[in-house]
Amino acid sequence: MLRLSDIKLPLNHGDEELRTAIASKLAITPEQIIDFRVFKRSYDARKKRDIQLIYLLDVELNSNLEAQLLEKFSGQNFLQTSPDTTYKFVAQAQPDFPAAEQQRPLIIGFGPCGILAALLLAQMGLKPIVLERGPDVRQRTKDTWGLWRDRKLNTESNVQYGEGGAGTFSDGKLYSQVKDKRFLSRKVLEEFVKAGAPEEILYVSKPHIGTFKLVKMVETMRAEIIRLGGEIRFNCKVETIHRAHNEDVSAAAPENEKQGQITGVTLSNGETLHSNHIILAIGHSARDSFQMLLDQGVYIEPKPFSIGFRIEHPQSVIDKARFGEFAGHPILGAADYKLVHHCDNGRSVYSFCMCPGGTVVASASEEGCVVTNGMSQYSRNERNANSAIVVGIEPEKDYPEHVLAGLDLQRTLEKKAYELGGENYNAPAQLVGDFLDNKPSTELGSVIPSYQPGITLADLTQALPEFAIDAIREAIPVFDRQIKGFAMNDAVLTGIETRTSSPICIRRDRNFASINTAGLYPAGEGAGYAGGILSAAIDGIKVAEAVALDIMSPQ
Repeated sequence: MLRLSDIKLPLNHGDEELRTAIASKLAITPEQIIDFRVFKRSYDARKKRDIQLIYLLDVELNSNLEAQLLEKFSGQNFLQTSPDTTYKFVAQAQPDFPAAEQQRPLIIGFGPCGILAALLLAQMGLKPIVLERGPDVRQRTKDTWGLWRDRKLNTESNVQYGEGGAGTFSDGKLYSQVKDKRFLSRKVLEEFVKAGAPEEILYVSKPHIGTFKLVKMVETMRAEIIRLGGEIRFNCKVETIHRAHNEDVSAAAPENEKQGQITGVTLSNGETLHSNHIILAIGHSARDSFQMLLDQGVYIEPKPFSIGFRIEHPQSVIDKARFGEFAGHPILGAADYKLVHHCDNGRSVYSFCMCPGGTVVASASEEGCVVTNGMSQYSRNERNANSAIVVGIEPEKDYPEHVLAGLDLQRTLEKKAYELGGENYNAPAQLVGDFLDNKPSTELGSVIPSYQPGITLADLTQALPEFAIDAIREAIPVFDRQIKGFAMNDAVLTGIETRTSSPICIRRDRNFASINTAGLYPAGEGAGYAGGILSAAIDGIKVAEAVALDIMSPQ
């Protein structure tokens, strides 16, 4: 099998044209092609009148012909032997696991990272126990709608907490910029397809699933973990971890070098579970858990994150700006964008979690706070496009006070947004034209905000620090030169976005364990090692492998 890249065809090409293009590229006849399949399909929309589809293909030919072509085109990047993308397990437990001297691994959190970690451990026969502070995804969906429809926030069951994690209420994007030489992303996508995701996620360049499909997938993957001997416990908040200190380490040693050993956890109901292998997949919003870990001596350090607003435009405006006369083409779907601007004040402003044909959603997890996020269904057919427009901030410059100062900053800004929205979980909002002109909005224009339970027109200059307001004001007109209509007067800014990523990093070593707590494996977004569904799931696989190898290695 040969891997063939850089095959370009017009957007409306026919099926046989792809076979002909392969034959032309390889200088063979179409009849010599036994079979081919699309490994990846993307598009080039830089020329709106001539949008091209770009293919990465696996082509099957006679073995002798394959060898001849590899020799003929040796040194040219467009042709190589198709790599083996099959996932290979690093270990396999005995059927009687756990034996008398063994313990089952624990996983704290059941978002994308925790789900893939649990699934992989279960597939290796290691029968993990998952502890999720929130409820199952069906109950969680009902509770989340309680905020959106009735302004009733459940602080343990919402967009942030519960089965599926924050990614369940999102656009369901399944692409990442992480280096993936082992094709772990393929393993993730194949498991998602087994659980009910559309097969196209295996080959389109920017796959997504959408919330409704994600809910069903999560349930299916949970059932498979249980079938393989795993255990999922909902409404089980970890109150504390147990960490035995190494008495041989000097008290004068740096905190990030003092070694302890994880021995178990105690839940909020008083139950204690013992394990020397715990995966920490708690997500980026588990603020109380971060404080608990710090109190128990786990080494944590602050890291950069971003703050800003959600911006909404008519999806038709974005489609036309990106695709021209091909706007609405079924292969292209709803258009997205990715924007960045480096400002005069030294800050960077960028788009984040862009949701074509989606909605802005209430994502608070604490009383008296307003937080926004974006969500789409698989169809992406809602009226508006939305994206976070955020400003990068750094610990040394913006929250140097202590390790968890980033959490304090998030909370302060979210409480201010709650006040500006009217203290009823409405979000403060402002028209883009008024924001740029530095005047309060008094009425909406043609763009109807999608945020539920509702918005309150306000002065968003009060919602963020001055440097962030200045940076966003500078960036929006620049973005308008790339996406015509981006700075339209009637576009709506909704505040605020603070949960772009975790404000902390739980440092780990080359074996994926905490640098000062043996047996504790920080993973995913909450620990600072991922930024989306796919990267979190990949990290879950890597950490599960590390746990399996440690459990199965001779003691």
